[in-house]
Amino acid sequence: MKPAVVLYKRLPDNLRERLDEHFDVTEIESLSGENVRKHAGILQQAQGAIGAGGKFDKALLDAMPELKAASTISAGYDQFDVDEMSARGIALMHTPNALTETVADLLMGLVLATARRMVESVDRTKAGEWRASVDSSWFGVDVHHKTLGVVGMGRIGMALAQRARLGFSMPVLYNARHQHAEAESRFDAEYCDLDTLLARSDFVCIILPLTEATHHLIGREKLAKMKPGAILINAGRGPVVDEAALIEALENRTIRGAGLDVYEQEPLPVDSPLLRLPNVVALPHVGSATDETRYEMAATAVDNLIAALTGRVRENCVNPQVIK
Repeated sequence: MKPAVVLYKRLPDNLRERLDEHFDVTEIESLSGENVRKHAGILQQAQGAIGAGGKFDKALLDAMPELKAASTISAGYDQFDVDEMSARGIALMHTPNALTETVADLLMGLVLATARRMVESVDRTKAGEWRASVDSSWFGVDVHHKTLGVVGMGRIGMALAQRARLGFSMPVLYNARHQHAEAESRFDAEYCDLDTLLARSDFVCIILPLTEATHHLIGREKLAKMKPGAILINAGRGPVVDEAALIEALENRTIRGAGLDVYEQEPLPVDSPLLRLPNVVALPHVGSATDETRYEMAATAVDNLIAALTGRVRENCVNPQVIK
């Protein structure tokens, strides 16, 4: 008998067929409270789960007593109670490699769009304001040869440093839990403490996961350490930045601007000041949102679940200590 698996996000047909080859798959719309109650019998029997969204907390895990592995179609996993899953011997799989280059592209795009005021200029042009040669009210700032500060030198940080250093001749500073020899040798990246990075960088790019240590890491005190002409970019996790403090800094021009793809509350409320500030480029969490990358993430997640439930895990496991 094939292991029972719950699928809670629609997959491309060929990936669904691959999943069906290995498992007895039941597809449900989501892991909302209503769906958990509606499909209680199915969840009770499930040995595997694959999808995106939903919160894997103790309550959901209690509803899935046979669960052996969960495979998320994402790189981040802050919606999972990893400690609880590990205590129950449940493997958590994710897709850390599939989106590296795509997210780095988006980060560089946010740097360029914010520095050159692209969105604002598009809006003004469409509104008919371009009636003569532009004056200084349209001007942005250069990106090339400016200093880039990377907060979190993981895979995405490395890919961003490559674009910045080799493509735009930008000096690269970085802050991370450990020094990164490859970043230093390949991109002349300079390791420094966070306050120094904030004080010296023209662009501060945050690429951090959300943990207790990183929650509101960038608040009023840290924002005050940035250059008045600096730009903050966040494509890691929204709550790493204290949004109220950021709005205050943007309104007061403590910093020049911000390019954001993540927020404390998502979707971003329509009355958020971030949507009316002209010095903000606000994207709807689209860091990995390309056809190619989303397919690769889904394919990786399918392979991850197959590996986890057949005892062949070699990579992409958040808590490998549970693998026997």
